[in-house]
Amino acid sequence: MDYQDFFEKELSGLRGDGNYRVFADLERHAGDFPHATHHRSKGLHEVTVWCSNDYLGMGQHPSVISAMHEALDTCGAGAGGTRNISGTNHNIVVLEQELADLHGTESSLVFTSGYVSNLASLATLASKLPDCVVLSDELNHASMIEGIRQSRAKKMIFKHNDPEDLDRRLSELDPARPKIVAFESVYSMDGDIAPIADFCDVADKHGAMTYLDEVHAVGLYGARGGGVSEMQGVAHRLTVIEGTLAKAFGVLGGYIAGTEAVCDFVRSFASAFIFTTALPPTVAAGALASVRHLKVSSVERDRQRDRVQRFRKCLDEVGVPHCDNPSHIVPVMVGDPVRCKQITDTLLDSYGIYVQPINYPTVPRGTERLRITPSPVHTDEEMDYFVQTLSTMWSELSLKRAA
Repeated sequence: MDYQDFFEKELSGLRGDGNYRVFADLERHAGDFPHATHHRSKGLHEVTVWCSNDYLGMGQHPSVISAMHEALDTCGAGAGGTRNISGTNHNIVVLEQELADLHGTESSLVFTSGYVSNLASLATLASKLPDCVVLSDELNHASMIEGIRQSRAKKMIFKHNDPEDLDRRLSELDPARPKIVAFESVYSMDGDIAPIADFCDVADKHGAMTYLDEVHAVGLYGARGGGVSEMQGVAHRLTVIEGTLAKAFGVLGGYIAGTEAVCDFVRSFASAFIFTTALPPTVAAGALASVRHLKVSSVERDRQRDRVQRFRKCLDEVGVPHCDNPSHIVPVMVGDPVRCKQITDTLLDSYGIYVQPINYPTVPRGTERLRITPSPVHTDEEMDYFVQTLSTMWSELSLKRAA
C-alpha cells in the first residue's frame, strides 16, 4: 500500500469539502485579553479574539498569573511524575478540596484535561459496573462518546434533552441492571441547556446513576460558579459532576466531583489517570486561584451576561441570524462549509477579527456556523465593529438574513 498517497488523498478530500482545519498561530497578550498577535507568512497582524473558551478572561487575571509565578518560583516547572509516583504536589491536593467544596461533594479528582476526565471516568465506571448500560444524550461531546466506547458497555442513545425518551429507554431495561445516564449541562455548539432536574427524576425512578458534564458551565453559572446544577439547586442529586479548568477558569485540567467512594474508585482503576503525569504545580496553583476568585466574585459573570445580551441585540438589529438560547454561546449560522471558512478567513485577514469556522464533524453538515463567545472585556466599540463587518459580509455574499 502507498501509505503517503492514502494520507494525501484523505486530506485532499477534507480540503475539497471545505472541512480542512487550519490553525491560527496566535500569541495572546498578557493582561490584554481578548487581543492577540496573529503570526502569518505576511508578517504579524493584531487581532481581536471572539471565539475563546477562556470565557471570563481568567487566563489573564492578575491573581491567577501571580499564583502561577509564585508556584514556579517555589516548586519549579514540572510535576515530576504521575500522581502515584511523586507527582501529587500540594497545589493539586488543595485544588481537589476546593473543587469538592465548589460542588458540595465529599471529594473530587483532578485530571490533565476535561477530555481525559470524561474518557477515564466514563470508561472506568461503565466497564467495572457489572453488565452496565450507559444512556447517552445524542449530542454528547466526543470525549464522553469515546469513554463509553472504550468501556465496551452497552450504550443506548436518547433524544437530545428529552426526558420522556430517556424514560422510555430506561423502561426497557432490567430494573436491577446498573445504569448510567450521561449528559451535559450547556451544549457547546448550540448553547442549549439540559433539563437536569427532569433527568434526575427519571434516573431516580429507574435506579440509574447520573453523570453530568459541566465543562461549559463551571465558573459561569451559579452563585459561586458551580455550574448550571448549582444555579438550579440540583447539584446534590447528581452522582458525578465533571468539569474543566481550561474554560471559564482559564487554565488547564479537568476533574470529577462526587462521593469519596466514586472518586477513589476512579482514582484506583482508571488507567488514563494512573499512567499519566500530573498537572504541574504552576497550573494547579493558577486553577486554584481562579476557582477561589470566582467563588466570591460575580463581577465577571455579570459583565459577561451584559456583553452577550448586547451582542445578540446588535445582531438582531442588522438581521444576522443566530441561534436563540439561554447560554453565553452565540452561534451565528452560515450553513455552508466553504462560505463559513471564507467568512472567517476574510474576517481574520482583512478586519483583524478572529473567529474559527465550525464545520463537520464538529457539527452536522448543513449547520456550519461561527461560534461566538462575547467576554466581559469586549468593548462596545469592538462589538459594533464586528457586527457591522458581519452585516457587510452577509450583503456581499447574499446570505439570508433573519426576519
